[in-house]
Amino acid sequence: MSGEVLMPRVGPASGRSIIGEVTESIHKFLMDRYELTEQTPRFEEDLKFVPKDREEVVYIYMYRVAQNPNLKNVKRYRQAPVFVKSDGETEGEVFFHRPPLLLDLFYMVMVHSKFRSDAERLLGWSMLTLNEATHLIYRPRRFQLPDGREVDSIGRPYDPMAAGDDDDLFMEKVSLALVDDLTIGDAINFFSIHEAPYRPFLTYRARVVMDGPLVEGSGGTTIRIPRLGRSEPADDSGKLESPSGRMMASRPKPSKKEAPGPKPSKLERIAEDEPESPTED
Repeated sequence: MSGEVLMPRVGPASGRSIIGEVTESIHKFLMDRYELTEQTPRFEEDLKFVPKDREEVVYIYMYRVAQNPNLKNVKRYRQAPVFVKSDGETEGEVFFHRPPLLLDLFYMVMVHSKFRSDAERLLGWSMLTLNEATHLIYRPRRFQLPDGREVDSIGRPYDPMAAGDDDDLFMEKVSLALVDDLTIGDAINFFSIHEAPYRPFLTYRARVVMDGPLVEGSGGTTIRIPRLGRSEPADDSGKLESPSGRMMASRPKPSKKEAPGPKPSKLERIAEDEPESPTED
């Protein structure tokens, strides 16, 4: 049909799993680097869990998600940084997406041990270890095309272990920083809600980027703005109303305002019905 409108193909959201991947990365980062004792501590997310023996526990709990207020973007579609190389079938492919959502993930890291000194030792080790996680996640940025393919920014099949040696390859970086986000009173209320005993805690902030779905296009974007209407002159005939809707007898005259700056010297305004004086040679 000639009047049929072809809708562009829309792919799945590319960054829908990044939050869970960050939590798993923190767990794996600490587990792979533990070297204090022969027995690796248990990593737990349930704050109510208390071991009955001398098992040590590291609690990792995400308690808040917030949008990064420093890098907010306009939600207008723009060309996505995906450069699929032409191979005959995919020649001329252009993809658009909304600007990515920049988020701050806040985590609580707590420890438990039978003896307080062992818990403090484990807490100090966790702090120093996470201080090395400046690049918690560092890998090529993943994009999911409308046809289901997962590619990086230069159109290759997605490989998280690919080296970033290409200038056109966009990398995804998740940074982790120690922050002071909870007061003692807030932490006590937090533990009380979860019916968990109070434990020493650390708060960390992870900054992530969430990419939305890609939209297949064939060229540049077009922005349509409605034509500005022409303002009609005010009708002075009939009844007049103030901006508040109150009836007025006549339109108020504008108040006389003095020009800024010093007052002029030896200057007179010529009346409209007064002819100008001839100039003297």
